[in-house]
Amino acid sequence: MKTGFFIVFVTIVTVIYGLVNFYIYSRGVQAFSNSSNARLGFTFIFWALSSTFVLARILERTYPCAFTGVITWIGSFWLAFMLYFILIVILIDLSRILNYFFHIYPRVFYVDYQKTKLVTLFIAFFLVSIIVVAGYINARNPRIKTLVISIPKIVDGNKKLDIVMASDIHLGTLIAKRKANRLVEQINALHPDLVLFAGDVVDEDLSPVIKNNLGANLCQIKSKLGVYAIPGNHEYIGGVEAAIKYLTSHGINMLRDTSILVDKRFYLVGRDDRDKPRFSGRERKSLEDVMQSIDRRYPVILMDHQPFNLEKAVELGVDLQLSGHVHHGQLWPFNYITKAIYEISWGYKQIGQTHFYVSSGFGTWGPPVRLGNRPEIVHIIITFK
Repeated sequence: MKTGFFIVFVTIVTVIYGLVNFYIYSRGVQAFSNSSNARLGFTFIFWALSSTFVLARILERTYPCAFTGVITWIGSFWLAFMLYFILIVILIDLSRILNYFFHIYPRVFYVDYQKTKLVTLFIAFFLVSIIVVAGYINARNPRIKTLVISIPKIVDGNKKLDIVMASDIHLGTLIAKRKANRLVEQINALHPDLVLFAGDVVDEDLSPVIKNNLGANLCQIKSKLGVYAIPGNHEYIGGVEAAIKYLTSHGINMLRDTSILVDKRFYLVGRDDRDKPRFSGRERKSLEDVMQSIDRRYPVILMDHQPFNLEKAVELGVDLQLSGHVHHGQLWPFNYITKAIYEISWGYKQIGQTHFYVSSGFGTWGPPVRLGNRPEIVHIIITFK
């Protein structure tokens, strides 16, 4: 990534992060009288918590250790708390505007207005805590999603193909040993012919992956035809060459703008990530170039991390495209944004003769919390003509 762009991007994100936290703080601190010790305590705790995410981003790259891991967990949870605090604060402020014009608040609110604000603060904290805990439990329990499709092409040998696909695993500090074990156990229980990882296998920084030896977990995956993956944007953010070298050394076959004939039955096509030019300064190949030497009489399975330009896969005769990246917003109400941006934000769709599946992902980015969607491993059963 170019230095100038990186500096501008980080500056904008930091300013927005600071303003959002200040808005939440300015409303929360009103629950305490100006001279109270509770006000000072609230101020200290609030800014200590809100600073952990920024501090963690710095420490992860400069001083990875157990303390950094703790700060990363706190900062990641704070992002979820921040989102739902800001939504509640906005709702409260909107209700105050309505009350100014239409007097909708009952009189009991004004008997002890300071106490009313304090009670409101505690109710808001209780509601947000329930939401975040529920989202954390949801994120820790991925489901198996089964998809059965038929591809009307003739193949020699076995007319059935069992694929297990996962995207957006985000191995790192938050998705570590326990979750990696869960991933391997669930994959192996399905006895797949082929395992596919559709990008973002690692979560930016490779050091916690190496420290926790998470590659050893990946080596335990059992698949008759192998394990294949493509890079996602997070591999590029953290350093794509180091990530690919690590994954390759632990049994993952990485596909970068290339295609291979698997088992003399079908083609597997893997695209480099759409953000490659932004991080490396080099363009990725067009899909036409990647598929130039493919014999279209064989079934064609494509992995492309970011589900853009779906019509191109249809035009070029791809039979099945697998993507991820979107997380279906991960946290409600961001799913409404992803549904507006992507033709498929989550799930299955057939366009022409091409089948598409966009996974909500196995892991999480940022907060270890999911609301409005489920983490998943996708079990795809394909029958050929």
